[in-house]
Amino acid sequence: MTPTVPPADHFLAGRRALVTGAASGIGRACAQAFARAGAHVYVVDLAGEAARQVAAEIGGTALVVDLSVGAAVDELPDDADIVVNNAGLQHVAPIHEFPPERFALIQRVMVEAPFRIVRRNLPGMYRRGWGRIVNISSVHGLRASPFKSAYVTAKHALEGFSKVTALEGAPHGVTSNCVNPGYVRTPLVENQIAAQAAAHGIPAEAVVERILLERTAIKRLIEPEEVAAAALWLCGPGADYVTGASLPLDGGWTAH
Repeated sequence: MTPTVPPADHFLAGRRALVTGAASGIGRACAQAFARAGAHVYVVDLAGEAARQVAAEIGGTALVVDLSVGAAVDELPDDADIVVNNAGLQHVAPIHEFPPERFALIQRVMVEAPFRIVRRNLPGMYRRGWGRIVNISSVHGLRASPFKSAYVTAKHALEGFSKVTALEGAPHGVTSNCVNPGYVRTPLVENQIAAQAAAHGIPAEAVVERILLERTAIKRLIEPEEVAAAALWLCGPGADYVTGASLPLDGGWTAH
């Protein structure tokens, strides 16, 4: 009998992908893209109803977890072939007014949780001789902006962790890379646009052009699906030699 070969666009058939922050925005787009490529997706998010809805849509498994709680993170699956560390949060304030507890929370969710998840899944990847770590970083993993000390610190830390993972994983068939988008059209950013429009008394379109996209050459927000496409490419057959890299999707921000 001739063995069944999955179609080319199902190149992740038989793989398991764990995506954090997968109930909305970039995470949701990643969950959908990886499912279309044939992977079974663990949809990890604190928002239980939304996570279950995404999982139902793509045939995945919803896992409702508070990533700020280390013991809860350590209960996540350890059999993922692919880990997409995407979950994050933002707080904007001057350093001298930044709440220390908020700073610590952001580090737990955006640095410690990725470490715990990768640490838990690397042994299985090593045994199977194949694994892909995709860290959804940011242009703020490569550049800084004022009033975002916790977020910029976390993204820079994630960049360093990704590179160490790349060096350790290479002999075992595991790659680790960052994707670095600029401002993405997500609910979080849309809310920021509305708030700034009200605060400055200008239209939402002006907020996007004058504030969010001031440093970019391509004057539009990037869509979650574009970020997901880059993450998926890093797990495909054409990216086997790509590791320890940071892939800017910033519309030319870092070209300055």
